[in-house]
Order: sequence, then C-alpha cells, then structure tokens
Amino acid sequence: QVQLVESGGGLVQAGGSLRLSCAASGSIFSINVMGWYRQAPGKQRELVATITTRGTTNYLDSVKGRFTISRDNAKNTVYLQMNSLKPEDTAVYYCNADVSVVVASSPQNYWGQGTQVTVSS
Repeated sequence: QVQLVESGGGLVQAGGSLRLSCAASGSIFSINVMGWYRQAPGKQRELVATITTRGTTNYLDSVKGRFTISRDNAKNTVYLQMNSLKPEDTAVYYCNADVSVVVASSPQNYWGQGTQVTVSS
C-alpha cells in the first residue's frame, strides 16, 4: 500500500507565497513521475506541474514563472513552491505519483487527499 500525504496549504493574500509538500510512504520500490494537480469549485481537475525522476519538469502555462516543482528522491517527496499567487490559483491541490511497489512491476498511479489553497484579493 502506498500513501501520499500533502501539507502546506492555507490562506494567503494575493502576491504571497506558499510551499506545498507531498511525501510518499509505504511499499515503494521506485517512483517515476510526480506531480501536482488542482481543482477549483465547479471546474475540472487540471495538471499544474510534473517532474520526472531525472528532474524534467512540465508546467501549466498560467503558472509558468510563478510556480516551481522540485523533488527529493531520497525522501520520496515532491514540492511545489508557489509565488506571486493570484485569486484564480484558489483550489484544492492534489499530489500525484506513478509508483512501482516491486522491482520490474508496472507503475500504479496514486493520489493524495488534497490540500486547500485559498488566495484572497
């Protein structure tokens, strides 16, 4: 069993910063892609950023230059540094990871429980 636990959400004023963390635990052999998604009320869940094991990153256009994704492979943890936050960034942010639980197994996709980020104007 694999668990993803997020932390770091909260309420911040526009222009402020937050740092989200997501730690994976359990029977983990390896983790491939890790990422962050978000879902605002009444909207579909959208990809915010992803990062591969080697550090290749991908971002939603609207967060480029403001958000930075990083990971610590030794700690099975992914981070999302969010700067210059805007009210439209308000959403529940979910951690996501492709995890192999045994050697040579196909990776399975896991989700965290989500953490609320609210940006006031």
